[in-house]
Amino acid sequence: MDTQLPLALSVGGVTFLLGVIWGSPFVEILRRLKIGKQIRAEIMDKHHGKIGTPTMGGIMIVLPVVVITLALNIARIVQTGSGASILLPLGVFVSFAALGMIDDWEGIQNSRGMTGYGLPARVKFAFQLVLALITSVVLSQYEGGFEFANTLKLPLLPALIPLSPIIFIGISTFIIVGMSNAVNLTDGLDGLAGIITASAFAAYGVIAFLQGQIYLVEFSFIIVGACFAFLWYNAHPAQLFMGDTGSLALGATLGVVSVMTGEWLLLPVIAIVPVVETLSVMLQVASAKFSRRYLGQDIRPFRRTPIHHHFELGGWSETQVVQRFWLVGLLSAMVGVALALL
Repeated sequence: MDTQLPLALSVGGVTFLLGVIWGSPFVEILRRLKIGKQIRAEIMDKHHGKIGTPTMGGIMIVLPVVVITLALNIARIVQTGSGASILLPLGVFVSFAALGMIDDWEGIQNSRGMTGYGLPARVKFAFQLVLALITSVVLSQYEGGFEFANTLKLPLLPALIPLSPIIFIGISTFIIVGMSNAVNLTDGLDGLAGIITASAFAAYGVIAFLQGQIYLVEFSFIIVGACFAFLWYNAHPAQLFMGDTGSLALGATLGVVSVMTGEWLLLPVIAIVPVVETLSVMLQVASAKFSRRYLGQDIRPFRRTPIHHHFELGGWSETQVVQRFWLVGLLSAMVGVALALL
């Protein structure tokens, strides 16, 4: 294991360099194809200048992750059979990216005057649910490296509590779908979703290393490197947006990685920003519906949700929101790793 962590970190660095090199022509291709972002009317006042910025930038994350992960593991799998377990999170990454790409493309078509604005929410959720359910069933049944499947690992306690496959499948499905949508909600400001998910994957990469899951360590840091390369072009003012192509894939894969390490109870700590973003939307909607029905007036706890827009309307600049949220995300990731060590 002496060389495993340096290898994983080095591969992450290589992924970053390759991403930065091919990122510039990729952005130019998107511009020429006029694959541009449209801004929701309710946030037009703050983000009018972002209209037309190339989207579907998640492709810039997905392609390097797929190529480098397969390059590292295909020989291992063919020759020894080891490393096959990494195909599951990679498959989740690709399938959710494909779903996000379809959603992004539908939105772009609408902006060109054609019918349909993205996939209907129910349709997208149904696909997320099916993909997550298939993944969870495989996790619960496959015996080739998923030692934490069907278990509950409590923070601060060394013991693993067995779970029935049905309960595990339900929990795992909820985590994958929930994190997919949580990162999607977080993706609203330049650099926010990329830097938050990179921090979370780095934390789970360290946890996987402590458990000896070296293939998962490599995979996690490959994603970190790809996210950093994307952030090179997504830093304010962004030249490129992630879109659902990236956010759905990153969120779902983060959920899978948390389940594969058995430390999924630490996910609300390590990924505290996406969790809070999601809770803010749920609270805003619930409060509005309750107050209109029972109080006869519209009462909302936040100026606008997801909560990063609340702080924007409160006077924080976009860069202040991103930097402060990242500080919270980084510290919470460190706390999560610390809890896994205890």
